[in-house]
Amino acid sequence: MEPAAAAALPASHVSAQGGHTAATAARGLRRRQYAVLALTFAAYAAFHASRKPPSIVKAVLSTDWAPFSGPSGTHHLGELDLAFLSAYAAAMFAAGHLADRADLRVLLAAAMLASAATSAALGAAYFLDIHSLAFFLAAQVASGVVQSAGWPCVVAVVGNWFGHASSRGTIMGVWTSHTSVGNIAGSFLAAAVLEFGWGWSFLVPAFFIAALGVVVLVFLVAHPSDAGLELDAMEVEMNGEGGEEVELLVEEKKEVEVDDDEFEMEMGSQLPKAIGFLEAWRLPGVAPYAFCLFFSKLVAYTFLYWLPFYIRNNAVAGQFLSHKASGILSIVFDIGGVLGGISAGYLSDAIGARAITSVLFLLLSIPALILYRAFGSISMRHNLGLMFISGYFVNGPYSLITTAVATDLGTQDAIKGNSRALATVSAIIDGTGSVGAALGPLLTGYISTRGWNSVFFMLIVSISLALVFLIRIARDEIVAKIGARH
Repeated sequence: MEPAAAAALPASHVSAQGGHTAATAARGLRRRQYAVLALTFAAYAAFHASRKPPSIVKAVLSTDWAPFSGPSGTHHLGELDLAFLSAYAAAMFAAGHLADRADLRVLLAAAMLASAATSAALGAAYFLDIHSLAFFLAAQVASGVVQSAGWPCVVAVVGNWFGHASSRGTIMGVWTSHTSVGNIAGSFLAAAVLEFGWGWSFLVPAFFIAALGVVVLVFLVAHPSDAGLELDAMEVEMNGEGGEEVELLVEEKKEVEVDDDEFEMEMGSQLPKAIGFLEAWRLPGVAPYAFCLFFSKLVAYTFLYWLPFYIRNNAVAGQFLSHKASGILSIVFDIGGVLGGISAGYLSDAIGARAITSVLFLLLSIPALILYRAFGSISMRHNLGLMFISGYFVNGPYSLITTAVATDLGTQDAIKGNSRALATVSAIIDGTGSVGAALGPLLTGYISTRGWNSVFFMLIVSISLALVFLIRIARDEIVAKIGARH
């Protein structure tokens, strides 16, 4: 068509062509977003699957594998958890700082492959007949360090693609179920091969995460700009009911021929400066949510690392379950956690209040834990039902804070939309939570020798302290809601 003829086309025809192009671009972007969600979901589920074997093999180690089978066996098992989680927590802060500056695709894939190596090393201890506590502790420390890079990477990638979605809580609620899905997969895989020797419980998840690490390295697109999309020209808005797009503007990146020096200068001037560690701590809301997560994650990870052991050593309807059955039965807690995380995200979007939602779930988790401890041993039906409810309320706020809240805080107006702050803020919040996660399993190893009632008391006190840190933010949200009605 000649230029003159094109100019003569009716405006409505030109508009229709533009609308068709925009719709096609929107569908293309949507497919890319789904691919990113699926790949990061699988990646972090693999991380959690590789963390699950220690909890599955605890009961076996405590009965016939020195140094965990002696009088101090449970203490040493708690020390193993502490070794992993303390290393994870300490390295998390540096990992977030690194993720804001490194190639997220390469860093995530490297962390997955290294995690596979550390898990395989623990499994090798069975076949090589290693009984040195120092070996197990060293392997757990190495595992914690390399796994710490996983969370800041996946949160930053998802934040890059969904940073402005109005339904972020729902999106993150669904996506963050990777934690529980990974726990379920890890429990099933580790328990299924436990009868062949506990070393296989580590090797199978190691192969799983290594294979996915290669997939991530080859296929992950960490940022829209890597796919030829201008981030500043992209806005994704979703309605709250059907999930259809109501606004999506995409502009393909124009290709221009520039020399390497000019390109680097241009890109350097466009990229926002990564936020400092102390500066991120001073952002509004970061510290309260971080310390709330400290206690919330203490509770969640106590169940993650000790629930199969608890089930194995507490009779249900007068009968003790096998090692394999205890590991598989613990999956019910994580199934409740999947629905709890999704529900918390959806509710927080619906009412527009993250803190109120978190407080509600924390409050309800207290009677849930009391009921599970008091009545879970009556019958299998009671045990399954109350375990599911406990997982639902315990994992709800934990999932919400580590995803939607961290993304909100990492992209808030106080930092003028600096997306490069997201990994640092996420690492601060999850890193602080991981300190609590390290403390909970360690304390359980010691307190459980005095009775499980003492362990549940510790968990309830931790939930109460988590509530304390959110009371002020929840109050401000309530005041804002009341003020908006007048």
